[in-house]
Amino acid sequence: MGSSERTNCFVDVLEKVMGSVCGKTKDEPRVHQKKILGKVVLVKKNVLDVTDVGASVLDRVHEIFGKDITFSFISATHCDPENRNKGKLGKEARLVDWVTKLTSLEAEDSATFELQVEWDESMGVPGAFIVKNHHFSQFYLKSVTLENVHEHGQVHFDCNSWVYPAHRYSYDRIFFSNKIYLPCETPEPLRWYRDQELINLRGNGKGALREWDRVYDYAYYNDLGSPERGEDFARPVLGGTKEYPYPRRGRTGRRPNKKDPKTESRLPLLSLDIYVPRDERFSSVKLSDFIAYALKSVGQVIGPEIRDLFDKTRNEFDTFEDVLRIYDNSKEVDLPDAAKLLKHRKSIPWELVRELARSDGERFLKFPMPEVIQEDKTAWRTDEEFGREMLAGVNPVIIRSLKEFPTKSNLDRQVYGNQDSTIKREHIEEFMNGLTVDEAIRCGKLYILDHHDALMLYLRRINTTNTKTYATRTVLLLQDDGTLKPLAIELSLPHVEGDQYGAISEVFTPCDEGVEGALWQLAKAYAAVNDSGYHQLISHFLNTHAVIEPFLIATHRQLSVMHPINKLLHPHFRDTMYINALARQILINAGGVLENTVFPSKYAMEMSSAVYKSWNFNDQALPQDLINRGMAVKAESKPHGLHLMIQDYPYAVDGLEIWSAIESWVREYCSIYYPTDDNVRGDSELQSWWTEVRTVGHGDLKDEPWWPKMHTREELVQSCTIIIWIASALHAAVNFGQYPFAGYLPNRPTVSRRFMPKKGTPEFAELEKNPDGVFFKTITAQFQTLLGISLIEILSRHSSDEIYLGQRDSAHWTGDKKALEAFERFASTLMEVEEKILQRNKDSCLKNRTGPVKMDYMLLFPNTSGASQGGGLLTKGIPNSISI
Repeated sequence: MGSSERTNCFVDVLEKVMGSVCGKTKDEPRVHQKKILGKVVLVKKNVLDVTDVGASVLDRVHEIFGKDITFSFISATHCDPENRNKGKLGKEARLVDWVTKLTSLEAEDSATFELQVEWDESMGVPGAFIVKNHHFSQFYLKSVTLENVHEHGQVHFDCNSWVYPAHRYSYDRIFFSNKIYLPCETPEPLRWYRDQELINLRGNGKGALREWDRVYDYAYYNDLGSPERGEDFARPVLGGTKEYPYPRRGRTGRRPNKKDPKTESRLPLLSLDIYVPRDERFSSVKLSDFIAYALKSVGQVIGPEIRDLFDKTRNEFDTFEDVLRIYDNSKEVDLPDAAKLLKHRKSIPWELVRELARSDGERFLKFPMPEVIQEDKTAWRTDEEFGREMLAGVNPVIIRSLKEFPTKSNLDRQVYGNQDSTIKREHIEEFMNGLTVDEAIRCGKLYILDHHDALMLYLRRINTTNTKTYATRTVLLLQDDGTLKPLAIELSLPHVEGDQYGAISEVFTPCDEGVEGALWQLAKAYAAVNDSGYHQLISHFLNTHAVIEPFLIATHRQLSVMHPINKLLHPHFRDTMYINALARQILINAGGVLENTVFPSKYAMEMSSAVYKSWNFNDQALPQDLINRGMAVKAESKPHGLHLMIQDYPYAVDGLEIWSAIESWVREYCSIYYPTDDNVRGDSELQSWWTEVRTVGHGDLKDEPWWPKMHTREELVQSCTIIIWIASALHAAVNFGQYPFAGYLPNRPTVSRRFMPKKGTPEFAELEKNPDGVFFKTITAQFQTLLGISLIEILSRHSSDEIYLGQRDSAHWTGDKKALEAFERFASTLMEVEEKILQRNKDSCLKNRTGPVKMDYMLLFPNTSGASQGGGLLTKGIPNSISI
C-alpha cells in the first residue's frame, strides 16, 4: 500500500475518533456529489443460441416491481473506519433501460446500458464495485467503464463473468478495476475484498457443486468408471497413490458410486451439464459450434453404415476406393451459390443453424477431404512421408537421436527380462547409403521412434482385448537432403512363458514389391498404431490437457484477479476445465469413444498414469525437450542457443521461434512487477500458488527434486513460459493436425486387430493374393474408423470465437501502459514469425516442410494477425488455451 493510502485511512480513522469524543473538530467540508456516467456491457441469458423468452419476461417483471440490478462502487483510496477499514462504499446505482432495451438472438451479441453513479469526489478513485442481481435469471457481465472520474479520467473494469441472482450467493459479487497490484502493494481499502474473494473461490470442500457456485477445488480422476455396469466398466482411481499417480482435476462433489464408494457417480452419458465454475464453460458461440460439429460428425457416420448393411463384408473397408468414398462419392444436392448462401446465412440468428449451413465448401453430412490426401491419394504410403510425419506430423515430439546400438531398454530386467532391441547392423546397413552404423551415430544421422518400453508394460493385457498389436521400434537414417529414411521396424511381444523371459521380436526392413513389400506396409501400420495411441493418450491428453488443469485451479484459488501472474496466465486457461470435463464424460471414460477407437482399449488411462510417473515439469520447456531427445545441443552462438541436429525439423524450427517470443514477453512482463528476486520470494500469493501446484495439484510428484523453488525471477519466468507454451503452442502442435493427417485413417490407424501373418498360414496366403484386403482386415474396422475420424474432426476444428496467441479478448485487460506496450511487441514478434513460416514453406530445399503429400507445415502458424478467422478445419493457428 502506498503512503498516500495509509495517510488517507489514518486521517479517516482519526477524524472519526476525534469527532465522537470532542464533537465537530473542524469545519466539515460540503460533500461534492458528482454524477459519473458509466457504461455497462453485458449479455442477457441465452439458452444455447435462442434467447430464453421466459427468463426475459420474468426479468422485465422483476424490473417493474423494483427488483433490478444495482452497482455499488468502492473507494480504492479511503477507508471506512466503521466497516473494518474496508473501502468506503458509494450509493447504489441502478441499471436503467433494461425493460425497453431489446437484444438480438445472436448468441454473441451484447447490450450496452447507461449507469449514473453518484460519487463523492472526496472518496477518491473507485477501485472495485459490488453488483447485485435481483432479477430472475443470470447475465454475463463483460465490462463496466466509468468516465471522467475526478482527477483520474476513465476507470475500466474488465469483468467477463456470469452474475446469478443475489440469493444464489452467500457473499457479495465483487469486481476490481484493471489495475495490477502485488499483494503487499494492494491499497488498504481493497485488501479485505481481495482476500475474501480468494476465500470464496476456494469453497469449503464439501457437498455437490451447482452451476452458480464459483468454487475451484481438486479431485482425483475417480469419475471414469461405471462399476455398477459390471467388472468390464470398473476403472482404477487415478491420482493419490504411487501405483496410479495422476494430475488432479476439478472437483464436482457428486455423490459416490453405490457399487464402489471410491468412484464418483456419473451423469447420463450425453449430458453436457457437468459442474465446472460457470465462467469456465463454453461461451454460447463455442457451445453452438461444438454441438453443430458433433451433429455433423455423427451424421457423417450414417451414410457409410447404411451402405454397409448391403455389403458382403460387413464392418470392413475392402479397398482404398471404399475409404475414399466416404469423402467424395457424393450424390446429394449441390449447395447454392456461395455468395447467395452467405447472404442468407448471415440473416439466420441461431449460431447452431448457421454452422450447419456453412458456406465454405464443406458438405453437410460428408467428411471433408483430409489434407494428407488432397493433392495425392497415395503419397502417404511412401517411406519419405512416413519419416517426415515424425518431424512435421501430429506427433513430432517423440523421435530421438540414437546414441547407442542396439538400443537398450530401461525396463527392470528382474521383472521383464531382456527387452533390448534385436535390430542388428546386418538388418540396416545395406539401406544406409554407404554409411556404417558407427559412422552414422558419430555424425548424428541415426534416429529412433521408440514406443517399446511404454507399451510393453501393458501389452499382454491389451492383447487380451480385441486389439492384437506389438510394441514397436523404428530406426531411421537422416539423409543428405534432410529427409528421414526408415531402415527397420521391430515388432515385439511379451514372451509366451512369462514377462521374466523378455520379449519375442521380429525385424522388418524396407521393400517396395511383392509379399515383402506388403509385410513392410503392415510393419509401418503397426508402428503407426503405436504412435497414434501414444499420441492421443500421452502427447495430447496427459501432457497438455491433464497437466495444465492443476495450474488453472491453483491460479484461481491463490492468485487474485489483481495479481500480475493471474493477468498473465488467465487467457491461457480459457475453456480448459470444461473441455476436460467433457472428455471425462464421453471420451476417456469406461466404454467411451477413446477406449473404442484407440488400441490400449480399457487400459488406456491406466497406461497414461504409468507414463506420468516420469513426467518432469522442467522437461516440458521446448529447448530442454529437444536436448533431452538428442534433437539439439547447446550452442550459444546459434539462434535460441541451440544447434538442431536436423536442420529441417519443422516442429522444432517453428516451435523455437514461438518459444522465444513467449519467453521474451514473459520476461519483459515479469520485470515490470518483480524488479528483484526478493519481490518473488516476498509475494505471499505467488508462494501459496506454487506450493499448491506442487503439493496438491501435482501432489503425487510433490517430492521430486526437479520442481523449481520459485525463489528467483528466472524461475518465475521459466515456469510461466512453460505453462503458456503447454497451453498454447504445444497443444496446437499435437491437436489441430489430427484430422488433416489422421482423418484418412489408413495413414494413422488407431487399432490393429490381427498379428503379422506368418509364412505357411492361410493369412499369409491371403496376403500374397490380396495385400490391400489383409491391410484393411488388420487395421481399424469400418465403424471404429468412422467413429474415430468423427471424433478427431471435432477436436481439430477451431471455434468461430477463437482467441489466438498474441491476442486478448479485451483491449483493456490491464490499465498498465508498460504491460500493454510489451504485449504489443509480443504480438508483433508473432506476426514476424508468421511471415518466416510462410517463407520457409516456399523453400523447395526444405523438403520436410511439405513432403510428398504437398502439405505445408502450418500447425505452429500463430494466426495472431487474424489472417484466418471464422473457425473450422484451418490446420493453422495457435489458440491461447487448450479449449478443444
